[in-house]
Parts: sequence; C-alpha cells; structure tokens
Amino acid sequence: MLTHPGDLPSGPAVPGEAAQKPQAGGPSTPAPTRPAGRGDKLLADLLPLLLTVAAGATDALAYLGLGGVFTANMTGNLVLFGIAGAHDIDLSVARASAATLAFTAGLILTFRLTRDLPTGGLWPRRISGTLAISLLCQVAFLAGWIAVDARPGKVWDMALVALSALAMGIQTACARRVAVAGITTTFVTGTLTAMAESAAGGSARHLIRRLCVLLALVVGALGGAFVLSRQPTAAAAIAPVLVAITLLLAARLHRVQRNPQ
Repeated sequence: MLTHPGDLPSGPAVPGEAAQKPQAGGPSTPAPTRPAGRGDKLLADLLPLLLTVAAGATDALAYLGLGGVFTANMTGNLVLFGIAGAHDIDLSVARASAATLAFTAGLILTFRLTRDLPTGGLWPRRISGTLAISLLCQVAFLAGWIAVDARPGKVWDMALVALSALAMGIQTACARRVAVAGITTTFVTGTLTAMAESAAGGSARHLIRRLCVLLALVVGALGGAFVLSRQPTAAAAIAPVLVAITLLLAARLHRVQRNPQ
C-alpha cells in the first residue's frame, strides 16, 4: 500500500514515546530538586545554634526581668515548685506554673502539626512554618515588653511569661523533629549527657557540634543579660531577630529534597 511521503515518520519509532510527550496545555513536570550538599548540611547545623542562642537570651531575660522564672528551661521551674514548700515565693510559683503549662501547650501543638513528618529531616518546610508561629509569639512578647517599658506588673508579667514559654515550647518541638545529632535548643543537659557518653565510649562523633551548642546557650544568656542591663527594651528583640534569621536561612534548605513530606 502506497503512502504519501509526508505521512512517513521522520525517525525510528520509540515504544511509548507518545505517552511520554506532554500534551499542550498539560501540567508541566516540576524541576528535580538537587541533593543536599556539604554546604546545606553545615547550614542545617547552624540553624539549631542560632535557636540555642535565642533560647539563652530568652531565659536570661525571663529570669532577670520576669521575677526569677525560666521560659525555655523547664527543669529550673520544676525546682521552684520544690523550693516553694520551704519559702514564701507564691508569685514565682505562679509564674513557673504559667511557663510550664504554656511550654507544654507549645510542645503539644507542634507535635500535632508535625505528627506525620519523618523524624531526622534536614529542615522540612513544615518546620519553618511551625517555627513561624513561635516567631509571632516572640513578636507579641516584644510588643508587650515595650508597652510596659520593660517593667511589667503582676498581671502583665504572667501574660509575658506565658507568651515566651509558648514560643520556646514550639521551638523545642521543632528542634526535636529535625533531630540534628540529638541536639535540643532550649535545654542542653541532654546534649551534655550525650557528649559525656560518647567521650566515655572513646567516640568524638558530634563532639564539636555539641560543644558549640553548649557555648551558644552561654553566649545567648550572656548577651541577653548584657543588653537587659543597658537597653532593657531591646533585650526582648534578640530572640525574634535570631529566629527570623533562622527562617531566612532555612529557605535555602527548602530546595533540598532529602526527606520529602
């Protein structure tokens, strides 16, 4: 059977070729995401350090400016409950209770928002979205702190304690979901314990990273206390600024497909 020359195929037929060609107006295939490189992993290590500095500054502000309470380190608040039996520190116990409850609420909220997120991801986008809630709480704290000129009364300080602890609870849960070498950003006793355990076993794995976390907490507390003594209203800006920087840097990691959601 003769055919018109224009009906002949221009090249050898490839099985399934027609099915592979996208149709006009159809959805385009998204560009593949590049794998995580060394720079991305170093950046992922930096983010928890920034959050740890923020936690140190937050606890320094809370302890020195909100009546001797912690909003990032809940262990200190639990100790206050025990001390209350021998000393008249009812107001401190009330603050500690508010901090503990708000911190726990932040943990529960974050764990629910990220409950189906694989543990150990580089820095999933949903972690940044959840951490943004923490940033909003810190911005609200900053606004309240400025409104009372860094001298909150008995009513305001309870609200500010709750806001700060809620933000730290969210941050703590986000860090646990990311799980960078078992590092936390609000309490470092576990990090110190893990470091000692590795040293006892003759392993130096993650040693530098964990030492940096311990140093970051001290630096944050030192910076928070220093700024509070010189510019009290500015002290509340340290944590939100650091969290905002963390979110901006995390945007780079969102392009890395390592543990897809």
